[in-house]
Amino acid sequence: MDIGTLRGLGTALVLIAFVGMLIWVFNSKRKKSFDEAANLPFADEPESGKHDDKASRSKNE
Repeated sequence: MDIGTLRGLGTALVLIAFVGMLIWVFNSKRKKSFDEAANLPFADEPESGKHDDKASRSKNE
């Protein structure tokens, strides 16, 4: 086997793994856990959408 054949087999293996992961993610029955994980960066934000206007204004106004 030459280097071109090895590279081709490696590329095919990575492509198969990538397509397999896509199928696993989008057809997963654990969609709820994926949605919860996607919202983790927003977990530390305050629950209400109200902000204290006085705290957000500068003192020069």
